[in-house]
Amino acid sequence: MWGRLAQAGAACRGAQGQPRWAGGGHTSGVTALFASASAAAVDGAAAAPAATAVPAAGAAAAAAAAAVTAVAAAGSAAAVHAARAAPSPLRRLAVVGASLGVGAGASYLVFQPSPEAIKAAYLTPVRLARDVYTAAAIVLDYKLSLKPGLAGEEREAVLRACHQRGADRLLQLCFANGGIYTKLGQHVGQLDHLLPEPYVETMKAHLLDRCPVSDIREVRRMFVQDFGAPPEQLFAYFSPTPIASASLAQVHEARDHAGRRLAVKVQHAGLRESCAADVATVEALVGCVRWVFPDFDYRWLVDEIKENLPRELDFRHEAANSERCRANLEASAKAGAWHADRVHVPAVDYRTCSPRILTMEFIDGVRVTDVAALKKLGVSPRAVSLLVAETFNEMIFTHGYVHCDPHAANMLVRKVNGHVQLVLLDHGLYKSITDSFRLEYAALWRALIFADADGIRRHSAAMNAGDAYDIFAAMLTQRPWEQILEQRSDHLHVERSAETRQMAADYMAKYGREISGLLQRMPRPLLLLLKTNDCLRSVDYALGQPVNNFVITARECSAALARERLRGHPGALVWLGVAWERLQVETRMLMFEALVVWTKIKARMGMGPRRGRKAAQASEQPHPL
Repeated sequence: MWGRLAQAGAACRGAQGQPRWAGGGHTSGVTALFASASAAAVDGAAAAPAATAVPAAGAAAAAAAAAVTAVAAAGSAAAVHAARAAPSPLRRLAVVGASLGVGAGASYLVFQPSPEAIKAAYLTPVRLARDVYTAAAIVLDYKLSLKPGLAGEEREAVLRACHQRGADRLLQLCFANGGIYTKLGQHVGQLDHLLPEPYVETMKAHLLDRCPVSDIREVRRMFVQDFGAPPEQLFAYFSPTPIASASLAQVHEARDHAGRRLAVKVQHAGLRESCAADVATVEALVGCVRWVFPDFDYRWLVDEIKENLPRELDFRHEAANSERCRANLEASAKAGAWHADRVHVPAVDYRTCSPRILTMEFIDGVRVTDVAALKKLGVSPRAVSLLVAETFNEMIFTHGYVHCDPHAANMLVRKVNGHVQLVLLDHGLYKSITDSFRLEYAALWRALIFADADGIRRHSAAMNAGDAYDIFAAMLTQRPWEQILEQRSDHLHVERSAETRQMAADYMAKYGREISGLLQRMPRPLLLLLKTNDCLRSVDYALGQPVNNFVITARECSAALARERLRGHPGALVWLGVAWERLQVETRMLMFEALVVWTKIKARMGMGPRRGRKAAQASEQPHPL
């Protein structure tokens, strides 16, 4: 597949040598050139020739150049002859038409475009038209509906109706464009405290159940293109009906000839051909928003999509991520981490793996947020919440290699040897962070958890927050600055309620310009870590257990900083300082546990709300893939 793009001589490569664009497994030259042209438009520079080019690339390019040269020469000769003969306008039109016909025919013979390639050629203008229409309709709806003079409950009712209509329009756009639009819409469904409720709930209610499903004929064609045989020949059994479908791929159950159950992840047909169109249209939409509203600059979103989407579409990259994650967990287990041997990463069967197809061991388990199924399995939701928090905090603060898509559908729970085990799925989106960033981020979180205002200012400056450190801290914790500085063990715990949701919405409306600026200038790794935080909060809330993830974060980031201090300055005084800091963290954890017990006692005595019941009810709501 990469060779096809290389043969087209226009593969766009990332800053670290990673491929930036992917064509289809049987992509024609037209698709490759279209992708490279769109990538060049998006990046603002011509695509560099791929390092993996083969001699055939020169032959293809030479053939194309020869065809174009022949047409140009024929056109020039015809023009000279026409000038001498002084032909009529009708004859001149006939010559031009014949030249164009010869050129089109020669191009078709040279490139031989597939139906998918022809379809991809018109995706950009079509998708861009949908983007512009949707954005304009949403903006005009707000402008025309929120008339001057509206106030109080009347204005709130009109505003909520606008939110719902905007959410419905956005949902239809995600359905129509598919691909990364579906993925973006699913992420909108996790931003409970950042977006109006109708947007979040609409995405949750619809995008989970209506992800695209590729026809089995397209699946078979993909297997033949990548492996030379249909799946029925490669496996002893292959289910024609997928057991799950997400925004980028669907999963089929299979068995190999030794009888092992396998999960085969197959990319949706035509997805690679639409990548360039997707990124080009998203960038055009972002450009339109910036033109209309200069204070809102979302170019960072385009940068992230351009960097991460091609990696997610290469399942070989996902396989490598899963292997590295497993190695990190094994290293943690050897170092004595209690949770590391209770996390499982499915093994990859490389015999039937390609950039578009990934085969793994099949894992039976229940979804991490299915509270009823967890209790039936004999697993405490609180234990699951604790295991999830410990696992991802260690990824961030110890290994610096982070699974950045930990939503509910990507984590399963099962029991092994009487112990709860967390199964991590979908390793396509990871972020590797440097040691310097990891330690600075750990120091920032320690300052946030211990309400250290000076530390928050200092470490926020290292994240390019500048004078907006208070807004930056609120973005990380979803708490206002005044509450961040409270000296309570649970001062960062977020209660999910209509009041807190409204407070967050008001905060976004008030500081939207500053937040947009922060997102544009903050370090790139931080953007995916913010997404990871959103996913983990959503899972924790769905489990309905008051495990203070911030206190667990304090334990992990303090441990990471302690290891660094002991490595750089070993000695008794440093050791005592580290021990005192760890004691403070553990004391805060005990205080929070006591608070949890007291809250339960009050609930049973009828002295306060039974938060666990409300959260359990909330967990029954669908969550995005």
